[in-house]
Amino acid sequence: MPETDKVLAGAVELAREALLAIAKPDEVGEHLDFVLDDVRLGTHSFDCLKAGYRGWRWVTTLARVPRGRKATICEVALIPGPDALLAPKWVPWKERLKPGDMRPGDTLPYQEQDERLEPGYTQVDQENRDALQIDEVGLGRKRVLSPEGRDQAAKRWYRSREHGPERARKKKGEQCSTCGFLMKLHGSMRTMFGVCANEWSPSDGRVVSLDHVCGAHSETDEDVAPTTVPKNQAALSDADLEVTAS
Repeated sequence: MPETDKVLAGAVELAREALLAIAKPDEVGEHLDFVLDDVRLGTHSFDCLKAGYRGWRWVTTLARVPRGRKATICEVALIPGPDALLAPKWVPWKERLKPGDMRPGDTLPYQEQDERLEPGYTQVDQENRDALQIDEVGLGRKRVLSPEGRDQAAKRWYRSREHGPERARKKKGEQCSTCGFLMKLHGSMRTMFGVCANEWSPSDGRVVSLDHVCGAHSETDEDVAPTTVPKNQAALSDADLEVTAS
């Protein structure tokens, strides 16, 4: 393929005029370059002055027949240049979602490969298979939490400022591990977490760490400060009694 084509390279004004079909005259800037795309096929580029299209280019592709001395317009377009202002790369909805984005009525897309889950039949080993059958009878769950999923949940719950041990460091009191309103979780999580069942607690219905402190413990009470006001013996004066007929 030749390095250039004099006929096509010289048709700058023809390429500029062709762009007026899709652009206003004041939107087409100076001529930038000419690139030979193939034999007798090349593209002229012009700076784009259209508002909001910084770094974009108007392009006109020209061609000519063999031994022809006249260029023919093939197509015109607006394309981004190397430093063009572009929209952010599109990210699928399921990859844009973050915890807390879901609202009632929303549905999460299905993820076939999820490190937090594993097939239900791999949940326990051979020795504990009977226990699994009793525990899972009728539920028919295809997947259950994997060790990775349980570990992520435990770390997330334990780091919670509202329902983790952070409150215990700021508020003195009995921990949830000794509270009668604590409902223990099933499995390995019961050693770290439970669910609060005290309607007076701000943690009611929430998973709490066993070392959490909420102030609504079943076995604690407010400290009553002693009063400095002296208590006088009650006195009854017969002279002030009012006798009424029954």
